[in-house]
Amino acid sequence: MAAEPTFHKDVEPILQARCQNCHRPGEIGPFALITYEQVRPRARAIRASVLQKKMPPWFAAEASHRFSNDPTLPPAEIATLKAWSDAGAPRGNPADAPPPRQFVEGWNIAQPDAVFEMTSEFEIPVKAAIEYMHIVLPTGFTEDKWIRMVEVRPSFRQAVHHVVVYIRPPGSRWLEHAKPGLATPADRSGAAQGQAQVLTIYTPGMIPDIWPEGTAKMIPKGWDIILQVHYTTTGKPGRDRSKIGLVFAKEPVTKRVVTMSMMNLKLAIPPGDPNYRAEGRGFIPAGAEILSFFPHMHLRGKAFEYRAIHPDGTRETLLRVDPYRFNWQLSYRLAEPLRLPAGTKIECTAWYDNSANNKNNPDPTTTVKWGEQSWEEMLAGFFDMRYDARLTLQEFLSNASSH
Repeated sequence: MAAEPTFHKDVEPILQARCQNCHRPGEIGPFALITYEQVRPRARAIRASVLQKKMPPWFAAEASHRFSNDPTLPPAEIATLKAWSDAGAPRGNPADAPPPRQFVEGWNIAQPDAVFEMTSEFEIPVKAAIEYMHIVLPTGFTEDKWIRMVEVRPSFRQAVHHVVVYIRPPGSRWLEHAKPGLATPADRSGAAQGQAQVLTIYTPGMIPDIWPEGTAKMIPKGWDIILQVHYTTTGKPGRDRSKIGLVFAKEPVTKRVVTMSMMNLKLAIPPGDPNYRAEGRGFIPAGAEILSFFPHMHLRGKAFEYRAIHPDGTRETLLRVDPYRFNWQLSYRLAEPLRLPAGTKIECTAWYDNSANNKNNPDPTTTVKWGEQSWEEMLAGFFDMRYDARLTLQEFLSNASSH
């Protein structure tokens, strides 16, 4: 008869590999799962969460390729956690414990080479609708910088629904009057973002961007970083002072990463519709490889799908996220870069539940259109691609302009 599993020998290695990235002090997990004393009282809750597959969070229902950040527990590990809980959560011999995982203090990336931070805290009220806030962070870079790793760190995580980090070229009129480091409301002047590019996106539970060796994003010299922060109230007052850390590439860069998106700005979801469908489309420039997908919707989001339409007309489901969870917006990162033939089209389809059966629905009696606030909606199918770093971004994108 097999021996009952114990914490140090059997359970602790699973927690280190699958849980401690989030469940440790200072991270998004609401409690730590490091020591036996922390884990033992939660044994039954852990058992229920893994059996119901609520944890670790992962919502890829269908995909044609593997993902490197898939945290899904294999059946053997689920069985171990169940058996350990059923046995009364025995501690076992501390000598059987694996070495503790080592983390960089305050970061999930390597020690940053550069850190940029808000100059003052943003006060979050108990209850209110908060416009998107923008924080301009001048880099002062006097030469182009290749970024291999990037991480956003809010200080009041509960109130930060997401952060889109842009880089802005010198002379841009977008937010030209914003004071560096201070939160500024959304720019309603009509000044276009122009050549601004996405550097990274933060949502709760998303792992930082860490690209393979030889692959990186560029921040050209003189460009600014802009944090676009979506704050939401929590019922308690608080303050946030978000920061961003960058790790520079230490080896020659041969592949440049760019974030693309497919959107549908004409959303009009009818009142009460439980399964409204909308689509967005785009193209893959020649020589590009897809690295990851990040679907984005709001409270009525139900499911999201990316498809490739090959030049011969055949269709391939690259990723279907079902169910879509507004509070767990994940990036799905391919285990191997996906190269698609030139002329391949990319389609994304989003489904929305605007009925009273959606418990998160702010108002099932209204027609819902595109907007920044959570009670409005979005269809944004982001995806990261990489291409020959010898090409400028304009040269790369011109390969798609003829489609």
